[in-house]
Amino acid sequence: MNVSVRLFFGYFLVVGLAAWFVLTVINRETEPGIRQATEETLVDTAHVLAEMAALELSTGRINQGSFAASLRAATRRSPRADIAGVHKESIDFRVYVTDARGIVVYDSEHAALGEDYSQWRDIARVLRGEYGARSTLDDPDDPYSSVMYVAAPIFWQGERIGVLSVAKPMSSLAPYISRATARVKQSGFWLLAATAAIGLFFSGWLSWSIHRLRAYARAVADGRKVEPPTGGGHQFSELARALGQMREKLEGKQYVERYVQNLAHEMKSPLTAVIGAAEILEDELPAADRRKFADSIGEQARRLQAIIERMLMLARVEQLQAPEGGATVDLAKMLKTTIELRRQFLDARHLDCQLDAPAAVDLRGDAFLLQQAVLNLLDNAIEFSPDGGRIEITLEVGEDEAEIRIRDHGTGAPDYALPQLFERFYSLPRPATGKKSTGLGLALVREVARLHGGEAGFANHPEGGGVAWIRLAMV
Repeated sequence: MNVSVRLFFGYFLVVGLAAWFVLTVINRETEPGIRQATEETLVDTAHVLAEMAALELSTGRINQGSFAASLRAATRRSPRADIAGVHKESIDFRVYVTDARGIVVYDSEHAALGEDYSQWRDIARVLRGEYGARSTLDDPDDPYSSVMYVAAPIFWQGERIGVLSVAKPMSSLAPYISRATARVKQSGFWLLAATAAIGLFFSGWLSWSIHRLRAYARAVADGRKVEPPTGGGHQFSELARALGQMREKLEGKQYVERYVQNLAHEMKSPLTAVIGAAEILEDELPAADRRKFADSIGEQARRLQAIIERMLMLARVEQLQAPEGGATVDLAKMLKTTIELRRQFLDARHLDCQLDAPAAVDLRGDAFLLQQAVLNLLDNAIEFSPDGGRIEITLEVGEDEAEIRIRDHGTGAPDYALPQLFERFYSLPRPATGKKSTGLGLALVREVARLHGGEAGFANHPEGGGVAWIRLAMV
């Protein structure tokens, strides 16, 4: 399990548990909260009705007066109220009045007249001068048959003459409790869904950032030239820049060490030949021999010069991340120019160089480096072609890339050498002379192709000879 998935599950577990705890508490407090609000309303109602019943209770006309008539009329009303989506069609309450001893003298439902309610909690506490309320099940087997009673004292001329109690069945509050509970659960569901979506987003963002850093590290490990990834937050950008700086320092050190070793190795042979020829020239030799050794010194010196020049050019190209001074290059025109630059060598070997290219193909890149790469490929084709042979240069253009192929009709390359042809300082003996080149030409071709978003390669042609190619991105 990768780190982003672990972080997502950890985040969702913590947030989910917190949301579950909060929603559970809210859900548990919903019904008690509604009951408390209802009780508070019943307190006001009981005290208002107690004042209204005081006169008729004091005269003994509580069952025949306007108070009883008003309550009967109220119970017959249909409020047709729409309260938060719940329709209320009837008046749901009960009112009973006791005298100072707790004997019921009035009951809006005519169910308890004459009964002794002095032991009921609502009546008993008010008779003691306390706040009186109770909740009783009408049906002991039905937990939803609870009825809330709130009582208030009835005073007349400063003397408590009775108690009035207002009853409210909790079944009338059930729709509001159910609605509130459902809305809390719905809100909790959306909260968890939003939490999961946010967690997935940040986990995906974190995974994307880590993936880019991993891809960058792998590209560096493979030796590819890539830019450090940006984005993904300040810390990831800083980490990417730090990795980039580390890569540059390590590559710089390794680059110098590798090049010094390679250069020392490649220069050793021509230097040995120069030193040996110079020592021989110190002796008395015939003019012809002196001339031969002098020519050898010149040849090895030119070889050293070619190695150094190509090493410098290759080193510069390898450090580039993009073409310098990018301009529009007409590839067809460049190929024609390249052929003319090597016309002398082609004519000297009686080679027929044929070009098959569209009239005009424009590509954005470094004209000098592109020409150097093609010159290297053409030089190899000339050196490995038999006298009087043919060289074919083809330019093909696709939607997003252009490919230059140069085919000779020589012997091709041995199979064992194919994987190493583009490595630095690897070279095969030339058929005409048996000598090797600097081994840097094809390495330069590969780097120029990489710089232009492409690649280079070589393969033996099925009908003989070899085909070198370079692909370039059309930008």
